[in-house]
Amino acid sequence: MATRAHGECPLGTAQTGVSPLLDLPRLPCSPRRMPSRTVTREASCPKHSGLNLKVPPPLSPGQLRLVNRDPEQHGTTSSSVINNFLDPNDPTSSEARQSRMHFLDNQRKVDYVLVYHYRNRGGQPVQGSSSGHRAPLAVISNGEMGKEPNASRQGDMMIEMGPQDALEEERKEQREEFEYNLMEAGLELEKDLENKNQGSSFVRIHAPWQVLTREAEFLKIKVPTKKMYEIKSKNTITAKFNDIVQKLTLPLLPHIPEHSNNKMKNLSYPFSREKLYLYNIKDKDTFFNNATRSRIVHEILKRTSCSRANNVMGINSLIAHNIYEAAYPLHDGEYEGPETDMNDRKLLYQEWARYGVFYKFQPIDLIRKYFGEKIGLYFAWLGLYTAFLIPASLIGVIVFLYGCATIEDDIPSKEMCDEKNGFTMCPLCDKSCDYWNLSSACGTARASHLFDNPATVFFSIFMALWATMFLENWKRLQMRLGYFWDLTGIEEEEEHCRPEYETRVRKKILKQHQTHVQKMETEKNESEDEDDRLNWKDRLPGYLMNFASILFMIALTFSIVFGVIVYRSTVAAALSLNKSTRSNVRATVTATAVLLNLIVILILDEIYGAVAKWLTKIEVPRTEESFEQRLILKAFLLKFVNAYSSIFYVAFFKGRFVGRPGSYVYVFDNYRMEECAPGGCLMELCLQLSIIMLGKQLIQNNIFEIGIPKLKKLLRKLKDETEPGETASSELKQPEQWDLDYSLEPYTGLTPEYMEMIIQFGFVSLFVASFPLAPLFALLNNVIEIRLDAKKFVTELRRPDAVRTKDIGIWFDILSGIGKFSVISNAFVIAVTSDFIPRLVYQYSYSHNGTLHGFIDHTLSYFNVSQLKEGTQPQNSNFDQEVLFCRFKDYREPPWAPNQYEFSKQYWSVLSARLAFVIIFQNLVMFLSVLVDWMIPDIPKDISDQIKKEKSLLVDFFLKEENEKLKMTDSSQRSQSQGERGSPKSPTRSTRHSSRLSSCRSSRHSSPHVSPHTSQSQRRSQRGSHVSSTSQHTVV
Repeated sequence: MATRAHGECPLGTAQTGVSPLLDLPRLPCSPRRMPSRTVTREASCPKHSGLNLKVPPPLSPGQLRLVNRDPEQHGTTSSSVINNFLDPNDPTSSEARQSRMHFLDNQRKVDYVLVYHYRNRGGQPVQGSSSGHRAPLAVISNGEMGKEPNASRQGDMMIEMGPQDALEEERKEQREEFEYNLMEAGLELEKDLENKNQGSSFVRIHAPWQVLTREAEFLKIKVPTKKMYEIKSKNTITAKFNDIVQKLTLPLLPHIPEHSNNKMKNLSYPFSREKLYLYNIKDKDTFFNNATRSRIVHEILKRTSCSRANNVMGINSLIAHNIYEAAYPLHDGEYEGPETDMNDRKLLYQEWARYGVFYKFQPIDLIRKYFGEKIGLYFAWLGLYTAFLIPASLIGVIVFLYGCATIEDDIPSKEMCDEKNGFTMCPLCDKSCDYWNLSSACGTARASHLFDNPATVFFSIFMALWATMFLENWKRLQMRLGYFWDLTGIEEEEEHCRPEYETRVRKKILKQHQTHVQKMETEKNESEDEDDRLNWKDRLPGYLMNFASILFMIALTFSIVFGVIVYRSTVAAALSLNKSTRSNVRATVTATAVLLNLIVILILDEIYGAVAKWLTKIEVPRTEESFEQRLILKAFLLKFVNAYSSIFYVAFFKGRFVGRPGSYVYVFDNYRMEECAPGGCLMELCLQLSIIMLGKQLIQNNIFEIGIPKLKKLLRKLKDETEPGETASSELKQPEQWDLDYSLEPYTGLTPEYMEMIIQFGFVSLFVASFPLAPLFALLNNVIEIRLDAKKFVTELRRPDAVRTKDIGIWFDILSGIGKFSVISNAFVIAVTSDFIPRLVYQYSYSHNGTLHGFIDHTLSYFNVSQLKEGTQPQNSNFDQEVLFCRFKDYREPPWAPNQYEFSKQYWSVLSARLAFVIIFQNLVMFLSVLVDWMIPDIPKDISDQIKKEKSLLVDFFLKEENEKLKMTDSSQRSQSQGERGSPKSPTRSTRHSSRLSSCRSSRHSSPHVSPHTSQSQRRSQRGSHVSSTSQHTVV
């Protein structure tokens, strides 16, 4: 590292010329930006509020470098800035460490880590050159300042630099400026020596108490006060039932010591430096937990600017410009090892992130404490969804067992399997297919009854109400968690602009020739704000591209479904030509087509995910929240169409446009449109749904989630081993926690996890009438999924930034939409796909004895085989008897009727009954859903009461503390005045006494963690109170 003299520009950039990129305006993308230096390549460097870095002489490798700001000299801040340069090759410095989570002094906790890849110069010194074409030159300053740029400086040397060296030098200067701005914001940094040719360097960041309190007040972070109260539930039937359930489920609770008592709660209040006496500050280092500390540092990182990097705002922009490689908070140590060194990560691994504890409840409070509210809400939602799948699975199994028990009593399947009926069916294809008996499809008919029985109608109504109950209970649980997690009343924080948005706005400003920095920084009117934003004209090309691309992707999905249809038709015709394969044509074609469809769905899922991300990027959303919402909508739309298009085809379109014998509908003039099996399309729909659902869960959700991260980790490890200089140094020292975390996968958000469960929720609710076992398979998958996601977050991913949020956002709206759409889809499945409505119409309108005897004959129409088109008759028919009339499934007039082969009266009766059922079913279920929604309040009654009482308790506690503070202040002033009157002839003693009182008052303000105890002890001595200063209890 090059040293700098006292008063030198801390970037070491005393060079000539002013870069035009440095005069770009700062963008109004942050609600509050830290003051940054406007750095120009001039001979002098401006002072920053009178602060200069005092840099010692060059140090030997492994020696500690401290850069301190002296508060006595400058008077601007009382915090020192530490900047430690650690030689990673020095084994003695590593052995002396006691904690892998702190700086070298073992006192300052590492709250955040920045990582960048450096590459030292590989050029050689240039002695001189007479050529006019010289390589880029860099001036290495020896620490002197104030000389002219062209003047010769003793100690400087010229180094020939290639393009990569120049780029690396520029990035190095940008990093130095950004890190200086972080120190100006009050953070303390420690970094390694760059003593290798190339490698990764870590910048450790620590937030001192002054920074934590300042940012906590700015972010309005709620912290616990000294007041605690007991949450006392009323003696209602619901409360007694919950107590019984808690006692029965006690063995299923995780062993988490901190959250064993859920009946006591601290009053919480937004942090304020002026009201430190309200809070129970025992230890400044542990008052803010690790997640809160990292969140505070991350907020500073997001709003700190760097003028050398085109005035970009925040660490995300610097990572996007490859100035830094990664930024992440540290995990709380190792997750494996002796239990004596217990931490939250190890506790989560033992009680949550192992498959051996699959039967236990999730420690939601500890998850929230470690990962933040956003991830805590996801796992709470996933746990509630999995719990709700238990009753749905039980009812689904009962419905399936009912079908198995009544299969022998099903009259239509008996008639179909009876060979005495002798239903001679028309050929399934032209030429190669022969006439066949309906009794040969006996197995399909009996299997269809397992899912096509009256119990499926009840199950569809139940699942529609189940979806409503699930969403209502989630809203209640969300409010309950918001109360216990102090999320009630939090304000929406204004987000920072995304790097891509900043770049796009900057290009727009350059194009409009608005590059004057002074104008952009001084004028703050609305018209200027509009100029600094992208309007609809700027976004129109992106919107058009999104619209065209989404339409193309949907058309591509439909084309693939049509291709599968053609595959079925062609393969069925080809297999029918061979006598040996003719008997298993339908089963072979259906199974291979479903597997082919599954493979296509898995491939398109990955493609559509990447396409949705690309489409969202070209829209250039302003904030990360807007980007995430748009990405979710696009990805869900594309993946929804991809996953369900083939299922919708089988459910509602297959067999509806076949035509009739003598007038079939053909594809490519050679292949007939495929028709449903003799037992209907419901069995095929069930097969399609089960294979796609199970295949996605097994292959995509589990194998991909386990295999791909391990493969990436292996490739990264191989890359690190082959990188020069990395292996030798890593063997000399024990890996630090930031090294271990850097080797983990970066956290990319919760969108894949939510999307996986939302698609599964669609499988469970949309077509549950055709597959009652879907909730059971979803339950088995989710039991594994919870532990798989838990293990991934605890052991395989870097620790995410803690994000506070009150709800799950747009995912709830998607769930609600799927729940409403499921009512319509299940109504059409029952009315159109199954034989439930035709059986009811026949039983109550056409049956002679009110039973289903004769139903099969009623649904089959006659066709005169002599009217088959030329060239479509069966060739070399081996049928036992001569056929005059064949049967086909449809409601049409017989050939001897005046209007032969037209739709019969029964067809219109069944159609009207189907439409009437859809309307009645939809309105009935919607009414019941609204009724359930009305009966179940969104906010639990006990929580609403506790919120009201907590506000009253907080006001009383606040007033009480204020009054006692005033009494203490008055008593100290009275004692001071009495002391002055009692010794008028002793000015020296009086002066000393007043100085002691003033020092006490100053110490009370400078050391807020001591003042609460002092004030409480004085109040106890004055009032004789027996209330503890750190745990005041109140029963609510």
